Amino acid sequence: MSAEAAPVALLEPRMAQDLANLFQVLSDPTRVQIISALLGRELNVGEIAAALGLSLSAVSHQLRLLRNSRLVRWERKGREVYYLLDDEHIEVLYRAGLDHCCHM
Repeated sequence: MSAEAAPVALLEPRMAQDLANLFQVLSDPTRVQIISALLGRELNVGEIAAALGLSLSAVSHQLRLLRNSRLVRWERKGREVYYLLDDEHIEVLYRAGLDHCCHM
């Protein structure tokens, strides 16, 4: 290695762990499908379950993991709870990953 080489810029360990955790949550196809279903819209648990062909219980479990990772959030409207993507970064991340997969 040359003495003139620029130092390598590494993520701080905590940030590296947070990013690894994010990708771990996104490693499940069901959770990716939920994110896909929520692109540009709000849905309740029943609507997500129907769209994915899963039980309410299974979807609720996955939504809890997505909420804990700040990928989705919920809003109460009357008696119903609707889920939506937490912010625009989630859609950007989803679309970037999809673009990458389409160009493999």
